[in-house]
Amino acid sequence: MPPKRIKRYKGRYALVDGIPYQMPVSSSESPALMAGFSCDWEKANALLPGNEIHAMKLPNGRAALLITVINYLHTSIGKYIEYSIAIACTHGAKPAPRFLNALLLGHYGTGQYILDLPVSSEISVKGGKGIWGMPKHQANLDFIETSDRVSSQYEKDGQFAFRIEIEKPKSPSIKLKVGATNYCRFRNMLMASYIYFESKAGINLFGKARGSLFIGDHPNVAKLRDLGINPDPFFTTYMPKTNGILDDHFQCWFMTYEAPPDAMPEGLETVYPLGHGEEWLPPPAITDYEKFRI
Repeated sequence: MPPKRIKRYKGRYALVDGIPYQMPVSSSESPALMAGFSCDWEKANALLPGNEIHAMKLPNGRAALLITVINYLHTSIGKYIEYSIAIACTHGAKPAPRFLNALLLGHYGTGQYILDLPVSSEISVKGGKGIWGMPKHQANLDFIETSDRVSSQYEKDGQFAFRIEIEKPKSPSIKLKVGATNYCRFRNMLMASYIYFESKAGINLFGKARGSLFIGDHPNVAKLRDLGINPDPFFTTYMPKTNGILDDHFQCWFMTYEAPPDAMPEGLETVYPLGHGEEWLPPPAITDYEKFRI
């Protein structure tokens, strides 16, 4: 459940970096898809920076690549699509034991480390990156539903990056009320933000979960092709109407390394020139993505 302080300022207003918010920072009636694909643990863990974030181990010892795409229809900053590509992770001095990392979420700081987070609008980049440290950037995105499938494609600078397709679960009747932790790196700090959402969901597990991944050669995602991804998802989820709250409270820690870092990752210089535009880039247009199937 969201913290009580969020309920106390419901209906109030905020203005941060010139972006107006009606509190709490929320979305409503927004369709979403999620899917999980197992991958090599060592390779996934090598993508995580610093020494406090570790790839979560599934019962079979593998890691989890998590794809979440939300078509935000109603928010304080307009409509936009958000396309999260992440590794399930834990937070602490060493990797958490398998099984327990899923049972004791708070103890092990279980969440997801977001590797890439393209969105539709400039204002979403400015707020998500500048305030919460999320690795947002504007890209060409879509969210397409048919009677039996949901798909979403991501292109950047005229180049194919990523596509996911899932078979719709038959009945979105399972009530979900979930809190999640998102970890990101920004300004060479580890950022943790918290989201709470509820929805009725259709969920397929293991053999009933059907979906496909297509990963292109764009620099943002090309490294994922070497993760040893199982092409068959171990779960797929479709939520026709999510309602969510993004906590305005977040945490951050310095990233630390065994040797002095020789390069500075992106920082505030990537945020302050941005404006508050809600316009989207043109939708994806590349159709020869089949050659990128995992």
